[in-house]
Amino acid sequence: MSTEAAFGDAAASELGAAGYVAAGDKLEKAGYTTFRERRWVPLFMFIVDVAAIELALYLGYLVRYALTPWWPIYLGPHTYEGLILGVLVVPVAYYLVGLHPGYGVGSIEHFRRRLTVTISVFGMLLVWDHIAQSGTWSRGLILATFAIALALTPLMSALARKFLIKRSLWGIPVLLIGTGIQGVTLARILREEPELGYVPIGFLERSSGGDVAEVAGLPVVGHVSDAAKLKHIAQTVILTSPKSAPNGFGHMVRDLPFPRILMVPELTQFPSLWVSTRDLSGVLALELPQNLLLRRNRVIKQVSDYVLTLPLFVVSLPVLVVAAVLIKLASRGPIFFAQERDGLGHRSFRMWKLRTMYRDAEDRLEGHLAENPNFRVEWENHMKLKQDPRIVPGIGQWLRKTSIDELPQLWDVLRGKMSLIGPRPFPRYHLEKFTDQSRELRAHIRPGITGLWQIVARSDADIKAQEELDMYYIRNWSLWLDLYILVHTVPAVLKQKGAQ
Repeated sequence: MSTEAAFGDAAASELGAAGYVAAGDKLEKAGYTTFRERRWVPLFMFIVDVAAIELALYLGYLVRYALTPWWPIYLGPHTYEGLILGVLVVPVAYYLVGLHPGYGVGSIEHFRRRLTVTISVFGMLLVWDHIAQSGTWSRGLILATFAIALALTPLMSALARKFLIKRSLWGIPVLLIGTGIQGVTLARILREEPELGYVPIGFLERSSGGDVAEVAGLPVVGHVSDAAKLKHIAQTVILTSPKSAPNGFGHMVRDLPFPRILMVPELTQFPSLWVSTRDLSGVLALELPQNLLLRRNRVIKQVSDYVLTLPLFVVSLPVLVVAAVLIKLASRGPIFFAQERDGLGHRSFRMWKLRTMYRDAEDRLEGHLAENPNFRVEWENHMKLKQDPRIVPGIGQWLRKTSIDELPQLWDVLRGKMSLIGPRPFPRYHLEKFTDQSRELRAHIRPGITGLWQIVARSDADIKAQEELDMYYIRNWSLWLDLYILVHTVPAVLKQKGAQ
């Protein structure tokens, strides 16, 4: 059930132009059914993680038992009995770092916390067993459980979260202060990202005397001075930047009777991940990391590219041979396709792909757009066509859907022209659709084989979404973000959602 549906059309029509709803009791009398926090959700998520880690231990035992012929060791009760309790430290640690329930924790930060905790706890279990128990537990069992837990605990947690979201049980109600563009945009984001767990239930306006009953599908439930009458409905408010009165933040925060207050300043052109606060003798400061400007980070990223790409390139060689044979059987022409792309520092390079299009691809495209003007809008918005006349039927479509056509770019990574993860290297005609600022930002980093918009939307993303997601990646780059994208690339490719 959507947030808008929770309020009901009847209530909206009853309010009409009656003006602001002054307090929570009037809000309910008007017919609005507000979203309420389920206090049992943290316990539910904790139980899910307990079940996941114990299941991982059981599956780890099966894996270790299956390896007994090659790794002979007696698997008596002493090898796993203590671990049944030992692995329970993992969900306890998840709780301590704020993952139960995890409201307000973004997907990338959630990934970082969960991975850090899992690695740390299993590392401590190995050390404890070695020092305190002289190796009583099976190290093979611990390692097998650890490997399974890395995938199983986030999977079961995500499924549980989706289960609760579908039944409108996930999240806490929040009030948004400020009905300007920033408030409306924030309401849209919170609706589109229900995993965050912040469910917007209404607006509080800063100015008095308004006659607007609804903004962006949410009721305007009163003036900010009415906040005390609404604290039984929501315990969290999100305060957006006022258009005027720069000192208004401090005045409002002091008078807001809510235990959780989030302030959203207008810093849309700055990083949003890894930001930290600093106390400058009573003055609040935000430290905004510029990770790509640190030479050590660029060196670490390039070294990790080589370490990860070299084995991937070797493994991909048999796949490339098979694909090459299929391409030659399906279409006359070369096996590989190379095109000039913009790289680091705006230096152009030749990017390689397996050929999936006809040799006269550009002529076919121009002819298709001339004969079908309605497809030109799709082309202008995405620089792609869902029904592309340039692509060789069968093998060409399959190579693109599975992203196998991108495998030759592993060689581009090894020769230092690309990165495993980064903004996509678009052709010049594609880059001309972007703003000058985004093109300059892209020049700070090597383009990548995979990136943020490939795992979020792949070919479904229009020009604006491609630009915004790539800018988000560049501004917020870290090794954690790279690892998050790398882990999520495989399921994105397997699903083939939006692939062209």
